Amino acid sequence: MEFLKLAEKRYSVRKFSDKPIENDKMALVLSAGRVAPTAKNYQPQKIFVIQSAGALEKLGRCSPCVYGAPAAILVCYDKNVSWKRNDAKEHGDIDAAIVLTHMMLQAEELGLGSVWVCVFDPVAIAAEFNLPDNLVPSSLLPLGYAADDAEPAPMHAQRNPLTETVRYL
Repeated sequence: MEFLKLAEKRYSVRKFSDKPIENDKMALVLSAGRVAPTAKNYQPQKIFVIQSAGALEKLGRCSPCVYGAPAAILVCYDKNVSWKRNDAKEHGDIDAAIVLTHMMLQAEELGLGSVWVCVFDPVAIAAEFNLPDNLVPSSLLPLGYAADDAEPAPMHAQRNPLTETVRYL
């Protein structure tokens, strides 16, 4: 599939079937995150695959936005490893976003649905999953096969024209 067509086709799935994700597909999704570029190639991402019933229950206590997905990927970054610019700007969240984007688009190519979620309690996630203090939860990617009646949100395809978002200098 051409990249732009893949990106246009993808939408945030908020209703999943209970069909489990095949191990080979999950491995490809995770591999896409592994090859994602990061600042100075420091690779501060730490990825947790949440798929057991107990782990999904814990996640549900931390976020209302799991949508019945059979799995979720929690992307964190290690603040002791992430690159900081000279003005101390932290790039861990940026790196985590790039990693999650790669995984999200790979999932789409494989026929898996996903939704980017930032609605969660990071303190609760750290507690529920016993994360060390140096790991910062950045985002979640509930993942699985879309339910038969899942559909894009009404505003999904609405995009501003390039003339409103791009400036040539």
